[in-house]
Amino acid sequence: MKHNRYFLCLITIVFINNVSAQDWTRYVRTSGHGCEINQIQAVMDDARKTHLFGIEVDNDITGRYSSFLIPEQKLKAIKAMADSAHAAKNYAFVYTAGLECITDNLMPKSRSLFRDHPDWAQRNVLGDPAVFGKEAAFWIPENSEDVWISPYATEWRERYMERIRQIAATGINGVYIDIPYWMTHFEGWEDTWASFDTYTVAEFKRRTGFNALTDFKPGDWSDPEFIAWVDFRINSMTEFMAEIDRNVKFINPKCQTIAEIYPGIGEEVARVGADVYEMYSVVDVIAHEYNVGDNSAKREPLDWMEYMIGMYTFKAFAEGKPTWMLSYSWDGEDNILPSDAIENLAMSQVMAGANSWDAKRFVMSGSNDYDARTRVYKWIAEYEKLIYAPRKPIAPVGIYFSPKTRNYFPDEWIEVYKGIFHLLLREHIEFEIITLRTLSTAMTNLLILPDVKCISDEEFNQLESWLKKGKTLIYTNETGYFNDKREISNKKMRMENLSGTYTNAIQISENTGKKFFDFLEGNFNQSVYEGEYPYYKSNELNNLLDLIHNYKNFLPTIKIENADVCVSQIAAVDGKPTIFLANFSGLKGSENANQIPDKNIKVTFNNAGSDAHIVFIPFLGKSQELYGEWHNGSLIVNLPEIKRGAIIQLN
Repeated sequence: MKHNRYFLCLITIVFINNVSAQDWTRYVRTSGHGCEINQIQAVMDDARKTHLFGIEVDNDITGRYSSFLIPEQKLKAIKAMADSAHAAKNYAFVYTAGLECITDNLMPKSRSLFRDHPDWAQRNVLGDPAVFGKEAAFWIPENSEDVWISPYATEWRERYMERIRQIAATGINGVYIDIPYWMTHFEGWEDTWASFDTYTVAEFKRRTGFNALTDFKPGDWSDPEFIAWVDFRINSMTEFMAEIDRNVKFINPKCQTIAEIYPGIGEEVARVGADVYEMYSVVDVIAHEYNVGDNSAKREPLDWMEYMIGMYTFKAFAEGKPTWMLSYSWDGEDNILPSDAIENLAMSQVMAGANSWDAKRFVMSGSNDYDARTRVYKWIAEYEKLIYAPRKPIAPVGIYFSPKTRNYFPDEWIEVYKGIFHLLLREHIEFEIITLRTLSTAMTNLLILPDVKCISDEEFNQLESWLKKGKTLIYTNETGYFNDKREISNKKMRMENLSGTYTNAIQISENTGKKFFDFLEGNFNQSVYEGEYPYYKSNELNNLLDLIHNYKNFLPTIKIENADVCVSQIAAVDGKPTIFLANFSGLKGSENANQIPDKNIKVTFNNAGSDAHIVFIPFLGKSQELYGEWHNGSLIVNLPEIKRGAIIQLN
């Protein structure tokens, strides 16, 4: 009868009318809190005072063995929190662990998850269980047992999904799932390619016919059986999150499923098994615990550029779904004010269209400066409709992201991708990130494939259709040498054959992106400390730029000048050409968090109407109108001084 009691709670769910259930996640600005009944009033006071929208609370039913067994008290607290949030015309979502479970206050003869169910634990290839103590991670308490569980442990999974349904039945607006990973991120486990527990090995054998214990050596990328293992591990985590979402929606169709994922766009994805590209298709929101170069206060200029590249890429994977950033601002750096670190972090997220999560140090709750949070969140609330409206491409250059190439060539491909992206950012060229899912609907007429080694038959056919429509394809180096299983393609020369058939398929033999990336790694930060972009001379790079600029359909709507160390995203927002501009000039990790103001940026809006004017909104400032000069049908405007960032829109 326990199941029915929580199922019937469905009829008591309260929903808010001011923002639709599908929309509230788009406007979230949040921070974390506890979720006991005696904490709720303080949580609501914090939300009201600091302009939170979408309130995170945490009582971790599935991540603590005691409440995994007996959840009733925590369920009551979640329902009370949901009711309080709704009464305040706000929304709340609750944290619960994915595959990690802690038994607190472990005694010699007390129950624990591992003592009760040793078969549930993930294991390395030697059979060692993924069981840890306080020394493994800061969040594991003294005298506690931390177990990482196999998603294929049948009894555990059934009970876990029951708990998910019970949480959804409380009326909470979102279920937030942390750490749906294979255990490869604690010290000593990084290269294990776990898990080799009985349940997981059996499921892999059932699906592929391969024995994970004997048929390959973990880490051998030349072995097709290991490639099958890599794919299986990624699919397993995606399927696990998809099942969670089905259980949530079965009870409460308006409750949102949110996954917290730390792997970004690099090599760690294949190891951990949580691929945000795949997961965005099965959840409503992803909260990215993404900290390029550590926290905001420690971040170097090149780290900031790559943080932006990561967020832009996440947004492309999301295809319109919200992207939340659980990134950290400050951890006691002596020369950096917490307020400056908070402002820089929020500014970068706003300019990428991502949602902010303020927290103290490296936890999910609190703040390093509540006044700074209040100031930032109040400003975001004022301009949220502009910040989080869909950003539609106008006249972009496309850059292709290949998850398969990233998964199978993890140590080399991502640097090529970033190198080409850095070039587009340096030139302030409007960009559109394309994947297999969006290739057929892409707005761009010019697409760059940055050494996309792995191309499936489906991708190749779409690329050929692209060329038949008269669009241009620029591909570099070893594009298409491998199929989507990392096998050398039996049609290895098919890309070259395309170039022989279509003049609009252009090959660049040099690895231009990798060379530019290597140059920036060695030279970028030192130049940006002084407010300058480093000079780079390269015939290959110039040839690529010439191909872009001389392309017959390259007709940029907006031209940005004198903004060397700014990052810009150009898009149409509500049909209006808009620039989201982030300034990183002069920043230096752990030493300086105040930019060199940009004073001479010039923007040209081509084909502007005769009655047009510019709206200029500096980060944390007020909207103001600008009027420029007309020249040959274009409106040219010199922008006011920009410190951290600004939004510029043609009206």
